[in-house]
Amino acid sequence: MLIDFQGLEEKIINNFYGGEKSTVAHLFIDEKNKIMLGKLEPGASIGLHTHQTSSEILYVLQGEGQVLYDGTSERINKGSCHYCPKGHEHSLINDSNADLLFFAVVPEQ
Repeated sequence: MLIDFQGLEEKIINNFYGGEKSTVAHLFIDEKNKIMLGKLEPGASIGLHTHQTSSEILYVLQGEGQVLYDGTSERINKGSCHYCPKGHEHSLINDSNADLLFFAVVPEQ
């Protein structure tokens, strides 16, 4: 099954999970998965949240920033892949001067 992200409605999510500014998202959601092409402008973030019923995989397509993960900080950039297992917490922060473009998969477990 092909997912055409550019053909999906663009959603602006303000203060996603209590984060700063807004997240631009193209979302595909079915009963088992959430798949997102997302963008954070400079200074934007997705707030700290815990994955109670799912895990999440983030892959950076462009830009750089940091992930807060279970009390630690991880630098990410183009080509980085961050994994947040079920029961753990994380946040995504664009602390750079350019857009951070990422691909995220959240499989319900």
